Parts: sequence; structure tokens; C-alpha cells
Amino acid sequence: MGRRKIVVSVTNDLATDQRVARVCDVLQSLDFEVVLVGRHLKNSLPISRPYTCIRFRLPFTKGALFYASYQLRLFWFLLFSKFDVLLSNDLDTLLPNYLVAKIKRKPLVYDTHEYFCGVPELQERPFVQKVWKTVEAAIFPKLKTVITVNQSIADLYHSEYGVMPKVVRNIGQSVTVQSWRTRAALGLPEDKFILINQGTGINVDRGMEEMLAAVKLLDDVLLLLVGSGDVIPKLKDAVAKDAQLQDKVLFVPKMPYAELLHYTSNADIGLSLDKPTNINYRLSLPNKIFDYIQCGIPILASHLPEVSQIVLENQVGVTVPDHEPNTLAEAVRQLRREGKSNYAVSLEKAAKHLTWEQEKLVLEKVYSPFTIG
Repeated sequence: MGRRKIVVSVTNDLATDQRVARVCDVLQSLDFEVVLVGRHLKNSLPISRPYTCIRFRLPFTKGALFYASYQLRLFWFLLFSKFDVLLSNDLDTLLPNYLVAKIKRKPLVYDTHEYFCGVPELQERPFVQKVWKTVEAAIFPKLKTVITVNQSIADLYHSEYGVMPKVVRNIGQSVTVQSWRTRAALGLPEDKFILINQGTGINVDRGMEEMLAAVKLLDDVLLLLVGSGDVIPKLKDAVAKDAQLQDKVLFVPKMPYAELLHYTSNADIGLSLDKPTNINYRLSLPNKIFDYIQCGIPILASHLPEVSQIVLENQVGVTVPDHEPNTLAEAVRQLRREGKSNYAVSLEKAAKHLTWEQEKLVLEKVYSPFTIG
């Protein structure tokens, strides 16, 4: 019997989704034939993976028309594809996966990377939120295999639907780079105290507006924002209009993960400042937390349940009770006084046990039964 085929679907452009990339690597190690399906955008980065990647070109890029066109395209693609298992990532891919799995009587795994109906983009759009909640409520209780990103979100889904997801946290691979590129090679100043915030979710309510105000209170600092998000244009506009910020903030576009880590390792502090303005942010555990740990930089974070548990229990940084600029500035001063060396031992210890190598054992246990014909 040949290898069993699994189709993995997401609505993003594949290039920067590290969780899905790591999951696909695990599936390959279990001898699945992997087909990864996403979409192609005008600014999509090139992608080269050791498995098949398919990117839909759609007439719409956002809003209801995008989601409708993607659902239909994915449904027909799956319906006329041969496969043994389906893996749906997040609620915006679940309906076509569920329908085709039922039609073809094939197993479906659902991996929800957040509490989808609690994302801020839906908070002020009650009709759209209700549509997604209706889809979730109709399907979730019928699912047999569900995975999510932390225990708080797993408990929430269990209380709503009676299904307890397995937990696989967004922990990156252990960093094995022997030689990091220098600040000079990256065009970063040698004499500044660098604060980094990174990722593709630099959005509203993630603390960066307040961080701009905080850096104005600090001397010889650089706020490094690497990646993308809906608040980036607003932040760029604010920096352009304020002479006090122009030498203190640097924007770097999103880039491949391996390249990103060179910037991370050259920072002095890693930032994770989500606000508890919605349930999804309140329960979040961003993968950048683990990137900071792997790169050996202390963390300045909001005092949110999952994040603070990692930061404080592992003694790898500090948390702040609010987002007042003075509070953030004083926390930066504290970490600067203490220095990286004060956290070096704790960071090294945490980096050894908070690893993807440990986390993926859960995935192997989940998917192994599907490898048998």
C-alpha cells in the first residue's frame, strides 16, 4: 500500500505560517503525502517546500466575497481530489472540509489556532460574527479530532461544545544557528537598546501605539517592528509626523522565518503587549514568545494568563499591569538595568524544555492512527 495522502488547508498565503509548516514537517515524518493549500496574493513571498503547495488565485482578497469564493473553491478542489485525511486550519476553512469529509467518509482533523469567534476583527461586526459562530456551533460538537494552541482556549471550547481539544502550543524549532548575522550586517545601530516586536499580526490592540509613546520617554532606544499587520500604516504615519520618533522606530517588512530570527537575536528585549480587549487576545499565547526565548532575549509582556505563566514561571522577563506609556517605559528601564546576562541562565533553561521537539509528540500521537490503512 502506498503512502496515505493528507490535504492541509489554510486561508493565508502559506509563506509565513510557521505553525502549519511545522505540522506539515511532522506529517511528512509520519510518511504522509502532504498537499498544502492556501492562496496567492500580490505580495506573497516565494515558497519552496518538500511537499506539494497549491495557492489559489482568487478574484477577491478580503471581506465576505473573499471568504465565499475561497469556501467554494476549496470545496470543489477537495471534492475532486483523492486523499485519505483532511486537516482544516481555523474556522474559515472548516465548512468545506467538513462537508467533503462527510461526503467521502474520510477522517477530518480540525486545528484551531485561536478562539476564532473572539478575534477583534469580528467584535464590531456582530452579523459576521454570528455567521461564523453558527458555522462553528453546527460543526464543532460533531468533530472527533480537534487541536488548539493552549489550555485556556481548549477549556473554553470544552465548556461550549463538550469536546476537549488536544493542546499543541506555537513553539518554534530549537534554534541551532551557529553564527548570527551582526547588527552591522542587518543595518541596525550598534549603540542603541533594541526592542523588537515581530510577526504578521502587528494589529490594533497589541500595544504598539502605546509603545511609540513609551519610546519617546527613553534615551538611546530603537523600537524594531518586523513583519506586517493592520496597525502598521497608522504607526508609520505617526512616526513620519513626529520628529521625536523618527530615529527611534524602524519598520522592516515580513520575511522568511530563518531570516527573521537574525533580527530577533540582535534585540535586547522582545515585546508581546496584547491587550485583553477581546477574549482571543486575553487567552493568546503568541509564538513570538517562544522565538524570544530560543534567541536568548528577555521578554516584556502584558499580564495575560497564558503569556504571564510562561514568562514568570520560567523567569525570562517581566509583565506589566497596564499599557500606560510610563508603565512600559519603566519596565524597559528595569530590564535594561538588569541586562540580558541576568536572564541568560533562565532563558537557556527554558529554551531546552520549551521546544517543538517536545510539543510535536502530541501531534505524532494524534496523527499516527491515520497512517494505518
